[in-house]
Amino acid sequence: MKLIKVQIKNFRSIEDTEIFTIGDLTCLVGKNEAGKTAILKALEAQFPVAKPLASYDLTRDYPRRFYAEAIRDEAEPEIDVCTTWWDIDEKTKKLLETEFGSECCTSNSVRVTSGYNYSGTHWIVPIDEKKVINNLIASMKMNAAEKSALGNPEKSSALKAALAVIAEPTEKHQALTTKLSAYRKSEINLKAIDIISSKVPKFFYASHYDRMSGQISVENQAKLHSAGAEIPKGDEIFESFLSLAGTSLEELKDSRKLEDLKAKCEAASNNITEQIFKYWSQNDALDVQIDISPGKPDDPTPFNTGTVVSARVYNSHHKASVLFSERSAGFVWFFSFLVQFATIKSGLGNIIVLLDEPGLTLHGKAQADLLRYIEDELLSKHQVIFTTHSPFLVPSDRLNDVRIVEDQLIYSEGSRRPLVKGTKVSEEVLSKDRDTLFPLQGAMGYDICQSLFVGKHTLLVEGPSDILYLQALSHSLRKKGKVGLDPRWTLCPSGGIDKIQPFISLFGGKAGKIDIAVLTDQGKGDKSKIERLKRSELLNAGRAYSIADFTSADEGDIEDLFDPKIYVDILNQCFELKEDNIITVSKLMSADETTTRMVKKAEAIFRLMPVHVREFDHFAPSMWLLQSIPPAKCINYQ
Repeated sequence: MKLIKVQIKNFRSIEDTEIFTIGDLTCLVGKNEAGKTAILKALEAQFPVAKPLASYDLTRDYPRRFYAEAIRDEAEPEIDVCTTWWDIDEKTKKLLETEFGSECCTSNSVRVTSGYNYSGTHWIVPIDEKKVINNLIASMKMNAAEKSALGNPEKSSALKAALAVIAEPTEKHQALTTKLSAYRKSEINLKAIDIISSKVPKFFYASHYDRMSGQISVENQAKLHSAGAEIPKGDEIFESFLSLAGTSLEELKDSRKLEDLKAKCEAASNNITEQIFKYWSQNDALDVQIDISPGKPDDPTPFNTGTVVSARVYNSHHKASVLFSERSAGFVWFFSFLVQFATIKSGLGNIIVLLDEPGLTLHGKAQADLLRYIEDELLSKHQVIFTTHSPFLVPSDRLNDVRIVEDQLIYSEGSRRPLVKGTKVSEEVLSKDRDTLFPLQGAMGYDICQSLFVGKHTLLVEGPSDILYLQALSHSLRKKGKVGLDPRWTLCPSGGIDKIQPFISLFGGKAGKIDIAVLTDQGKGDKSKIERLKRSELLNAGRAYSIADFTSADEGDIEDLFDPKIYVDILNQCFELKEDNIITVSKLMSADETTTRMVKKAEAIFRLMPVHVREFDHFAPSMWLLQSIPPAKCINYQ
């Protein structure tokens, strides 16, 4: 089961986020107090790992501006908070079809809503009750008279009622009654919910404030548990660490073999430490060690008696160790998170990870390490939703996974007070609020400045091959006495249409110091993006073009500026194609009939080439053209 959409209402700063999509990785970017944490807490409460379902508190969580209105009705009506949409995977669908028969599902999506005064959660499941009833009746192999006694029920309640009034039910009627009564409240939809809900992931929430304690008193912890008292979060994480080590408070309290316990704790600390230093580039001289010793009379309570378990961090450079809780907050958080996640994963693998401002105290490079850990270790098995306002935690290479979170205020002319709309979530990464946009600007700026050179006048293109083709074409134009590219313009690869808008927002646009123009490829699905770019106020008029603008086609790459005969010649000579492998114009144009783009057709042809032929890439033909062919022969100029 995969979470695909979310909508949060009536929760803290949120009136209505409106529906936003969720991917494997979802990064919620926004200012402090924008409502990012509220989104995660509302999500967690629907299917939490360790708490009762849907624990929303009207007094604590309902938006205070509307609280009086919400409690005015003594009947305590249900109020929606969290609605989630889930994609039903093939395994779950198979379970439904095994129970209800074939073609019982009307779609692959299920919707779940929870909120205030709910007795649980409300589900809308894609089950065709009439089809299921027909399947159930068919499975009983009833004769015409037995079927006729049931009528034509379309709902579980109607089927139950029909069975109840049969004066002399047959064995097959009784079997159908038994089958139906096995479902919760004899309802088909409730049985479907029971099947699906067992496969829905739980939400594991971790905050940047959650850090493991440096030490615990075994006896004091045992007293807290026996009294049913709340265990501090830091101590709870320490207990999770002990569990990960294969021991427990009871074993520590009763054990007389101290060395055995130390060995277990050291093994667990070594395992977690190895994980950390795979992704911790700040200091490789650290080692987490566990110490078990009796409390000393002069130590503070409760560490002055009984058995005390301490976590210490040893620095091999300085030949010294300090209590775990006294190390840098970033290291403590990273270690604590890995302990929590390892414990949850070992007991409940089907989870969605919610990270609230993860690594807030980490150095920028360490935040990049954390992002790498999330992408490498978590995404293979878990969806991850995290909040941040740090540029170093924005996945600049996955901008489609970024959602902008804003506490929207609308100012109207003549009004002294703004209209408060509450927290909104947008999939448009270009926010109007510059403060909200700052992390994205920082991320893109850091990423782009690592690899790109921009000039005062910059023409953004897709990639390096576009630059070489344009240089060749420009040279050819000049040789023909035509006008080529103005040398004042710097050609700059942007990495694709999805990165063009962030680049413009960061470096140029109407208010920027850099004059930017855009020439982009256009594939299927890109037309709306290009039209939005042209209509946006980011660029001056007449500064955004697609190749399709010059080829009068619905699609187009830089290669489509060439006559097919020329492009075929470039391919044959660049890749040294001979005999049966030689590409002709007819062979090229008939390849991959789903597209008119010559480069895509070339890709299709090369996928069928013998193994000794070089693999196709976009850059090689452009480099070969610039180096080997007189540009004057290569342009299809009209």
